[in-house]
Amino acid sequence: MNETRQSDGTVVPKKPSNKGQAMSPAERVEGRDPAKGNAKQQNKARTQRRDALQNALNRIREAAVRDRKRRFTTLWHHVYDPERLRKAFSELRKDAAAGVDRQTAQQYAEKLEDNLRDLSDRLKRGAYRAQPVRRVYIPKPDGGRRALGVPALEDKIVQRATAEVLNAIYEVDFQNFSYGFRQKRGPHDALDALWVAITTMKVSWVLDADIRAFFDSISHDWLVKFIKHRVADKRVVRHIQKWLNAGVLEDGQCMRVEEGTPQGGSISPLLGNIYLHYVLDLYVEHWRTHRAKGNVVVVRFADDFILGFEIRSDAVRFLEELRPRLAQFNLELHAEKTRLIEFGRFAAERRQRRGVGKPETFNFLGFTHICGTMKNGRYTVRRTTIRQRLHSKLRKVKEQLRRIMHSPIPRVGKWLRAVLRGHFNYFAVPLNSDSLSHFRFSVVDLWRRALRRRSQRTRITWARMKQLAAEWLPTPYISHPYPDQRFHRHHLRQEPGAGKPLAGICAGGAW
Repeated sequence: MNETRQSDGTVVPKKPSNKGQAMSPAERVEGRDPAKGNAKQQNKARTQRRDALQNALNRIREAAVRDRKRRFTTLWHHVYDPERLRKAFSELRKDAAAGVDRQTAQQYAEKLEDNLRDLSDRLKRGAYRAQPVRRVYIPKPDGGRRALGVPALEDKIVQRATAEVLNAIYEVDFQNFSYGFRQKRGPHDALDALWVAITTMKVSWVLDADIRAFFDSISHDWLVKFIKHRVADKRVVRHIQKWLNAGVLEDGQCMRVEEGTPQGGSISPLLGNIYLHYVLDLYVEHWRTHRAKGNVVVVRFADDFILGFEIRSDAVRFLEELRPRLAQFNLELHAEKTRLIEFGRFAAERRQRRGVGKPETFNFLGFTHICGTMKNGRYTVRRTTIRQRLHSKLRKVKEQLRRIMHSPIPRVGKWLRAVLRGHFNYFAVPLNSDSLSHFRFSVVDLWRRALRRRSQRTRITWARMKQLAAEWLPTPYISHPYPDQRFHRHHLRQEPGAGKPLAGICAGGAW
């Protein structure tokens, strides 16, 4: 029977039973006719596919747009969906280091469907447990060491799935001048916006700011409070707290961490952006619209941010007020890396009149920014590879060449070709040809020295090296267009209500 007649004569349809068993009264539900015109189709597919996953994120995004103060209460079921977990696993680097579980992606993939099904079930039942993060250190260009955290494989999967769901909400909230670790945004978008802002807006002073040990200083309490502004699903918040409190494994000892989020986790960049959105971005946006007397431009990429000011007093006052603002949330500006410099269209002329030399430079996202001019005398911002970054890369190439010194020339040539192409893909911006040529020449010279060490009776001359370089190594090429060309191609319209062209650049270059 497909229906049940109650004592009052009402006919109640019965939900199809599991495994053909009889239905209890508690399982009876209201019936629904199929949609007209779709008689041959199922009302809902048994397996949610990639397009259905995206539709779910679109619905979350649309709800976030409709109500900027809405708190989402039911998000966790999107995270433990097996298809989303499968998608998260497919996006992981398969050659990444293993965490404390010592499980690699290749091992996990051997029984992928069973593993994902088990993981989904544990997430659904609340039996999932976050594991400590294995801490490793990598050298920094300035000679120091950067601490990275390597989460366990399943933690990476769940974190990536959670970040994908939360991004649907926070991409609506984040300010336009924030570029780090965001969808369809990268470092060159931030560099383009900064270049266009300085060359077209009234910018005479630049504040180059850096937050000291940002990811290690994030307050867990403040971060959870910020997340709860938009996320009311206790399961999502609880799992974020699990990752924050899982601890760090270093030298065989597990240590509890009271603050900070480990760099290297799939969700750490999003948590960092959420933290700085409430601590810095909203504050900067309010300050420049209500307290600044002149133009203020800002571009932020993760914990590195640049502000341009028209009036020096605005810059000095902002810097004085920013320090206590950050201290309130357990953050501190790096004393050596935070500078206020005179920079812009008229900086060289003004400094020459005062007899204080050329304008100072600042570093941002791998490039040194310099006040310069084009051949026609027009002002421009020249961007060259940071010298320390260049030398650090050459040292790594030298060390690797010594290890593979006796390898066949074709093998070494292919590897060096990949190194040069990777370097050119990022640093090949207009007006940086000299730095690119210097890098290639240095690589050729290091290769020549490595070949000469293979034998005391070497025949490797510079003529021979030129032949090898022409055969295996690409020549320097500019792969990036001028910043204003790419910027205007990505942002075709002006900011609503702007009184003059390019006024929207004050928001960092994105609408």
